[in-house]
Amino acid sequence: MAKVMMVASEAAPFAKTGGLADVLGALPAALVRLGMKASVVMPKYRGLHPAGVELVLEGMPVWINHFRHRTDIWRLYREGVAFYFVDAPWFYDRDGVYSSYGNDYIDNHLRFAVLSLAALGIARQIEHPDILHSHDWQAALAPIYARSWFANDPRLAALKHVFTIHNLGYQGRFGKQILWELGLDGSQFHPGELEYFGDLNLMKGAIIAADFVTTVSPTYAREIQTAEHGFGLDGLLRDRSARLTGILNGVDYAEWDPATDRYLPAHFDAANLEGKAACKRALLEAMGFGAEAHDRPLIGVVSRFAAQKGFDLLEPIGDELMKEDVTLIALGSGEPHCEWIFHDLTDRHHDKVRVWHGYNNGLAHLIEAGADIFLMPSRYEPCGLNQIYSLKYGTPPVVRATGGLDDTIDELTGFKFGEYSPAALLSTLRHALQCWRDREAWEERMRLGMGKDFSWDRSAAEYAALYRRLLGE
Repeated sequence: MAKVMMVASEAAPFAKTGGLADVLGALPAALVRLGMKASVVMPKYRGLHPAGVELVLEGMPVWINHFRHRTDIWRLYREGVAFYFVDAPWFYDRDGVYSSYGNDYIDNHLRFAVLSLAALGIARQIEHPDILHSHDWQAALAPIYARSWFANDPRLAALKHVFTIHNLGYQGRFGKQILWELGLDGSQFHPGELEYFGDLNLMKGAIIAADFVTTVSPTYAREIQTAEHGFGLDGLLRDRSARLTGILNGVDYAEWDPATDRYLPAHFDAANLEGKAACKRALLEAMGFGAEAHDRPLIGVVSRFAAQKGFDLLEPIGDELMKEDVTLIALGSGEPHCEWIFHDLTDRHHDKVRVWHGYNNGLAHLIEAGADIFLMPSRYEPCGLNQIYSLKYGTPPVVRATGGLDDTIDELTGFKFGEYSPAALLSTLRHALQCWRDREAWEERMRLGMGKDFSWDRSAAEYAALYRRLLGE
């Protein structure tokens, strides 16, 4: 029975800032259901002390540059998965996961170096995994340290390394001066390993050090090998293409299912759609709309407001879109200009637009259920989860054909546009609004989407097959 240990900076439900946490909260449990043994190593952030957690290793030293960092290791079993929490208060007992008041912590490189080394310590002393699966730049040092510092350690000699890129736009790039702070040998600072245009690039190092590299959708795996989406690493990824694959993320249908969703005022499924109308009424009323909005198509947005998400396309067409008989409700926060786009649209069309600034999990579920159309016009999207939630909730998405959006949405279940332009977005939205008026055909589109299966069990089977191949089974 293969044993896999995953290393990441966050995992649901313990700490979450984005989709990475959802993966670490669901994929290991799905692997356990397939008969594997799985564990997760993550930091013990401020306030993280769930019921049932136990101290299993006290005072485990993590050495960097002859300096001893003390860590205590806590463990909790959840759905058959052993979650290990690295307790190093100097690094993790802080307000935020990566930043405070919008500013990244200046010692993030050290914070996650400690995480990577602690994970290797847990691997050597407790878990003895066959596979070490590291996620994104925050865990990129795990395979790098394993291949350098511990290359001759018999307890790690047979360990295979998988590295997953969740978003190539964030690579862990730092100035050369932090090389010594991480205890790395200067001989590794060259274009064939860690050097990247004079800087240190941790993700680049992990791509080179890992036995296999994965990313979170097949289309994104192809896109990151191009200059447009490769963020400077496309050449390296083309060179590694034989050891690179895309495995589509799954979703947790225990959490995202309109037939059982605890946040909804009424439940529904593909066989009985009546509850969706009640959810739409509840959403409109919660956002301050009157009865006149009930018969208009409702576009929903739940997103980080960022240029990557494509909302700059909305700015030049907002007034034209509002000429249509339509309502728009958005939930999110992020980059100031993208926030301004939504708030400006609200100010000018308050009869049709509402924005909730921040995050509200209950409202996110209600938007998925109550909206008629879901909008995700991303510039690039490694996988995306909300378009998959939308399918399950009978809310056909309008998406740009990129990354996981292209892999999960087809012409029978949603609407796609290829050219990244305001005109293409407006044309596709108008087409979707026209289709909405044919209620019989629209309900058939809803039911087809609700019948799609993007569960984690399917994704986990692909990861399990990859692990077996690496182990020669």
